[in-house]
Amino acid sequence: MRSGLGALLALSLVFYPWVPGRAQPTVAPLVSAVETVGMTVLDMDRSVQFYTQVLSFTKVSDTEVWGTEYEQFQGLFGLRMRVVRLQLADEAIVLTEYLVPRGRPIPADARSNDRSFQHIAIVVRDLDLAYARLRTAKVQFASTAPQLLPDWNPAAAGIRAFYFLDPDGHPLEIISFPPGKGERWQKPGERLFLGIDHTAIVVGDTEKSLRFYRDLLGMRVTGESENYGPEQERLNNVFGARLRISSLRAAKGPGIELLEYLTPRDGRAYPEDARPNDLVHWQTTLVGSRLTSFAQTLRTAGVRFISPQVTVLPDRRLGFGQGFLVRDPDGHALQIIEP
Repeated sequence: MRSGLGALLALSLVFYPWVPGRAQPTVAPLVSAVETVGMTVLDMDRSVQFYTQVLSFTKVSDTEVWGTEYEQFQGLFGLRMRVVRLQLADEAIVLTEYLVPRGRPIPADARSNDRSFQHIAIVVRDLDLAYARLRTAKVQFASTAPQLLPDWNPAAAGIRAFYFLDPDGHPLEIISFPPGKGERWQKPGERLFLGIDHTAIVVGDTEKSLRFYRDLLGMRVTGESENYGPEQERLNNVFGARLRISSLRAAKGPGIELLEYLTPRDGRAYPEDARPNDLVHWQTTLVGSRLTSFAQTLRTAGVRFISPQVTVLPDRRLGFGQGFLVRDPDGHALQIIEP
């Protein structure tokens, strides 16, 4: 009997071979949108103050949930969660504080090439002004300083970026695009923080991750590059960093960027015992339909589940009626929902 992704053919699903320079086929993907990116926080009031006052997000909802259905959904017994949705222009993030049970902090020695790494890239109109605001707020650096990516790399030339940490140690990025790149961010305006371009995750094997995100979920590859050199090393704060970067998008929402460290290869695996209440936990919310069938497709493909099953929630306080959580090949959590 076939198992894993090879079983997809038996389910009459479409396999999406991708060849650089050739248009990908038009199909009906399992995922229609990247809806939000979320993370677990220790102190909600502190986090909301940071994201709203320093990064100009706006709080749009604040609720507490508990009960059997939410326990099943998160795969975590006895929970009570405070969940806050924050908006920045057209994109949103979701912060979750587990009032009970409390989880573990991010390891003090976490590195940018560990496969638990995930961040959101916040686009700014003027990187120098944004960096000055971060300095005023005394954020913890993750990059040496803002970096200008070099002209020899056509895919990244002229992009400026800087990594820093939120109060819980979650890595974040501010990024600015030169004329000719990031077209949707080139509109004139007065706002400093413009929106979320993508979430980036470290992967161990790009091809394996593409089979998951592109071939199974149906996301489209929108760009690939190989980045290295002193600017990239100082941006990631990893000596000798050489990355294969693959960008994917659904029909709507921020992109998902795969970061494979070709060197160094000593990044640690995602913790096998990680739970949603641990601060290392991020979850990218993907919109799908016919979730029972969706979940069965993923199970047949050998995908790891956090939720034991598709859960119908007792209310819509989280903004959707049903969903489930799974892990990608490297352990990153995905929340699959049907609005």
